[in-house]
Amino acid sequence: MPGGQWREMPAEFGAWSTVSNRFRQWRDAGVFEALLEGLLAEAANRGEVDLSLVSVDSATARAHHDAAGMHLPHAALRKAREAGAGRPESAN
Repeated sequence: MPGGQWREMPAEFGAWSTVSNRFRQWRDAGVFEALLEGLLAEAANRGEVDLSLVSVDSATARAHHDAAGMHLPHAALRKAREAGAGRPESAN
């Protein structure tokens, strides 16, 4: 767990080993990615996705040396980009 130790988990969440195991199971099953996809899809459907605010810090998300160009890993973001969502309104 970046930024902390599982053993420092507050007791009200249960045994740290149970929390750690559950987190890993959910991560491996794609639960967090599915939640993010759903949230992005709902926001995109409401026109609330602003792609001008997307930022990736290369200090925490390093690209492979063969990587080139921007890749949007989430289908909802790709859909929003293709639909034109997130384009700032031009000032008149």
